Amino acid sequence: MGIKGLMPFLSDSAPSCVKETKMEAMTGRVIAIDASMCLYQFLVAVRQGASQSNLANEAGEVTSHIQGFLSRTVRLLECGIRPVYVFDGKPPELKRETLREREERKQEADGELAAAMESGDADAIKKASHRTVRATPQMNADVQELLRLLGVPVVLAPCEAEASCAALCKAGKVYATATEDMDALTFGTPKMLKNLFDTESSRTAQKRPVFELTLSRVLEQLDVSMATFIDFCILCGCDYCGTIRGIGPATAFKLLKLHGSLEAAVATIDANKLPPEEQWQISEARALFSSPPQVDPSQVDLKWTSPDVAGLKSFLIDRHSFNEGRVTKVVERLSACRAAGSQSRLESFFTAKAPKTLPASEKFNPFAKRAAGSPATKRAREIGGGSNTGKAKVQRKQLS
Repeated sequence: MGIKGLMPFLSDSAPSCVKETKMEAMTGRVIAIDASMCLYQFLVAVRQGASQSNLANEAGEVTSHIQGFLSRTVRLLECGIRPVYVFDGKPPELKRETLREREERKQEADGELAAAMESGDADAIKKASHRTVRATPQMNADVQELLRLLGVPVVLAPCEAEASCAALCKAGKVYATATEDMDALTFGTPKMLKNLFDTESSRTAQKRPVFELTLSRVLEQLDVSMATFIDFCILCGCDYCGTIRGIGPATAFKLLKLHGSLEAAVATIDANKLPPEEQWQISEARALFSSPPQVDPSQVDLKWTSPDVAGLKSFLIDRHSFNEGRVTKVVERLSACRAAGSQSRLESFFTAKAPKTLPASEKFNPFAKRAAGSPATKRAREIGGGSNTGKAKVQRKQLS
């Protein structure tokens, strides 16, 4: 889930932090990629036939994730991007309730899929099959082996991948964190790339840009400290605390501005709307975002090496039943990438200008009335889900 409604809220209320770009503009950049999110994307998207089953090898083992990572990584390398894949480690204890709820939804989808298969309803089969996705330790191991054979660095996070991506970005090891989970900003990544791979275009038939978000601009235009931003994200709803009914980002921000702290803001809300006490551990969630378990960037040595062609062919063709001709073409594309060498960015030859300070008039005032048809509001709706609350409707409830 990340942070509920954060992306449309930022696009509406702090538009200077969001820049539209494209993958090709990242040429010469080192990008930390949330590998665990990619894994789920491929298990959902790479399917075949009326049964919407995943691709599989001759032994019946799923290979959709292998196909997905192979295609995506070669595309990145051809764009001159140097990817670093960061994998989740052990989930934090605070995430236990979120994971339990997700598993319950998957079990419910299992039943719906069985019923849809029996009835032959193609649309219902597609919807239910996407909701039953489960990544296994073996799938993670498969992908990590593939990436190492491709010569691409793999980083194993001790906990949440986004937190370690943020650490690498803060240390200057990578330019940005590529993920769809907005809590990468809450973990402190200075730069975040959302929709880098445009995974929605195949479903919507409409190409969307890559969104580059800058954390310093978020804090500047919202006029908050990092500590307050973390509290704001917790109040919006995150994976580590329960969600307060009737509180979207706009209301959450007003409450924090009115009352000065998360605890004081929560004290003004009807207790019946609050999650159970065991799911509402504010201090623990705040500590996780502020000081999460993460890799030590000084101990991470990022190297991109020549692909192990023999090992790659054995892995793909012999073990996972990939077509030999297609694998040969992939190897040729990888060889072309190596021959082209790494590309330097134009700005590397010039001194970068410091960003201009925002005037006070451009800082977000949550209490000022805004026109429904303002450019920022329209842009937020285009990005997805309305001006303030993501997939939920705009909150109209009174502060209470």
